[in-house]
Amino acid sequence: MKLLEHFLGVLCAFCLMIIFLITSVEAVAYWTPGYYEHEYSKYNVTEAVRMEMDDLLEVTDEMMAYLRGNREDLHVDTIVNGEPREFFNAREIAHMEDVRGLFIGALWLRRICLAAAAISVALLFLLKADVRRLLPRALMAGTGLFFLITAGLAALISTDFTKYFVIFHHIFFDNDLWILDARTDLLINIVPEPFFMDTAARIGITFAGMTALLFAVCAILIKREHKQK
Repeated sequence: MKLLEHFLGVLCAFCLMIIFLITSVEAVAYWTPGYYEHEYSKYNVTEAVRMEMDDLLEVTDEMMAYLRGNREDLHVDTIVNGEPREFFNAREIAHMEDVRGLFIGALWLRRICLAAAAISVALLFLLKADVRRLLPRALMAGTGLFFLITAGLAALISTDFTKYFVIFHHIFFDNDLWILDARTDLLINIVPEPFFMDTAARIGITFAGMTALLFAVCAILIKREHKQK
């Protein structure tokens, strides 16, 4: 019985870590004011795509709305090099359809993890476990283990970002649509590799902050329990 209780506690912790990770991606992608404008200015993206910043940001807003499922298609009209045209070509649209599947899948995974975490806690109460004592310790253990795994993975990726960027695409895509050509595909110019590196770093910092906060709360609860004894 005790083993089951500890398993449920660690399962809850792992579910929370997945929730935090997906929320960190969402926070950087959708909740960080001025992030895209800053990155576009940093990497001279407007010059690369020959667009005004306002037009480029409008295209970005439409693209992000599409990825989240708030827009049905990715046919976006804009001005490039002073001429009206559709921003995304057929290859880019096909690739972004795959990317959209990942985004929406991640949001569904977060919902599943929320449900699993809630069920884990409910089962602990049904088992009449000492939730007040067990859960903070299980969360600390699960959080620490998950964080070590992700930190190790991040350290590995940082040794050769390009290599692991390619591996990531081979894992999650079953085609070569993600291999874009800067001469014909504008998408590769608005999200160059350094942009992905900056975004990955920001996601990592956000995730680490959320994890550290949970860890600290659990440590405070454990310390308070010891004082009460």
